[in-house]
Amino acid sequence: MTATVDILTNGYANERVASSVVLVRENDAVIVVDPGMVARRDVILDPLHALGLHEDDVTDVIFSHHHPDHTLNAALFRRARFHDVWAIYLDDNWNDRTDVIEGAPSVSLLDTPGHTREDISTLIETKEGLVVCTHLWWSVLGPDVDPLAVDQDLLESSRAAVLARRPVTIIPGHGPAFSPADLAR
Repeated sequence: MTATVDILTNGYANERVASSVVLVRENDAVIVVDPGMVARRDVILDPLHALGLHEDDVTDVIFSHHHPDHTLNAALFRRARFHDVWAIYLDDNWNDRTDVIEGAPSVSLLDTPGHTREDISTLIETKEGLVVCTHLWWSVLGPDVDPLAVDQDLLESSRAAVLARRPVTIIPGHGPAFSPADLAR
């Protein structure tokens, strides 16, 4: 069992800010990770539609953390369950979080505090290997020290925990995907 990953939009953080928004599919699960701030909503919706999906097809939305630049466009996905560090939310139901997404056994959540105390990373087993969506890195270009981290030592510990899982690809909070080997450069 493996999932597929498509990046709907690469994030950035310069004079303006947008989150990296990622689509994950496995079986009947259609998952969007971090539907946050973007220049226009069609930056998320157009690539989704181009992949043959409608926003109502999305079954799950995962928030890496609660900053608006990662959550702002969650309401686009009216039928989805929402996952964060604490729980799974659907309509007026608030249920305990599980680390595996229902219907997508190749997708799991990992507590990775540092940027905030409530950060989680999404781990996705694909044919190519492990892909990790995370805010432990803003982008491959840095910053090495997160200027907004609640605890840089905790962030470094979380980075080490993710790298120990030997991902082939990291999709950071505000940049294009990269190989962990690119961090050594």
